[in-house]
Amino acid sequence: MTHLDRDLPGGGAPAALTLSPDILGQFMPLFLWLDKRGRIRAMGPTLTKILGTEAIGTAYARHFVLRRARGHAPEGDPIGKARRIAVNLLRHPGFNLRGTAIEIVTGGGGGEDGTDTLVNLSFGIHLSEAVRFFGLTETDFAASDLAIEFLFMSEAKAAVLNELQALTRRLEDARRAAQNEALSDALTGLANRRAFDAALDRALKVLGRGGRRFALLHLDLDFFKQVNDTLGHAAGDAVLVQAAKVLSDETRRGDLVARVGGDEFMMILRGPINAERVEGFAKRLISRLEEPILHESELCRVSASIGAVIVGEKAGHDAVGLLAAADAALYASKHAGRGRCTVSEA
Repeated sequence: MTHLDRDLPGGGAPAALTLSPDILGQFMPLFLWLDKRGRIRAMGPTLTKILGTEAIGTAYARHFVLRRARGHAPEGDPIGKARRIAVNLLRHPGFNLRGTAIEIVTGGGGGEDGTDTLVNLSFGIHLSEAVRFFGLTETDFAASDLAIEFLFMSEAKAAVLNELQALTRRLEDARRAAQNEALSDALTGLANRRAFDAALDRALKVLGRGGRRFALLHLDLDFFKQVNDTLGHAAGDAVLVQAAKVLSDETRRGDLVARVGGDEFMMILRGPINAERVEGFAKRLISRLEEPILHESELCRVSASIGAVIVGEKAGHDAVGLLAAADAALYASKHAGRGRCTVSEA
């Protein structure tokens, strides 16, 4: 039993208060009772859950490291001035505890009184981590301890913030998906006409600021209508998908490939550009596109005609004029017998 003496106001007789460790534990679940040799006589239920009952009777120093102690106990004061302390748990060094230590008069063995130390500890800023790590609940804290209320508020706030962040991520993902869908061709996954127009405008702006020249290519599949008419639209779709794959394989990361019509594709080629490079690139495309495509045991055969315009550094280029030039080059390839490329400069 813990025995506390205090002088009554006005100089009356001392009042005695006797508390058992069980009663102390209800008020201070993290209390620590040390005898004058530093051994643990009793602990609050929450501290017992952390250290284990086997810690009772052992030296305080086996479980704690004193980090800081402020204040002192004046001689002749049975309670003494409260000392603020900070300790670390030896087995769990990541947790710092803070508290208040006071000296108390206790009934010693053989009817003799002694002076022990009573320490009331708390986790302070490490409360939320301690709750999770040690599996603590509301019942492990005093009913008057507002720290647990703040913890609930903090965790409720964190839960709301997490949900808002998750909602924001979902909305952002949905926005990006909608944007990609708005700028992508549903069948082939290539850029669509809208995305191509925007890319061409950007390329012209970069060129106007001193950027490198680029090539604009207009590709049309030859004999595609025959595939659709004889083998059906499913076969035509298979041809378009394969054509898109070929164009993507042959272009570089900085280039753009777009499907702008039924069997029409536009390309913007960046980097070092000249007529020889464009012609070689076009020949590879045509050769690959002429490879038969197997669809449901039927072979689909197409070719391609290409019109290319090399856009130089001179001023005054506009998208409408360049598209018209690429169309003219494409029709020149068609009229020359298809399966070829015509290159012009602008």
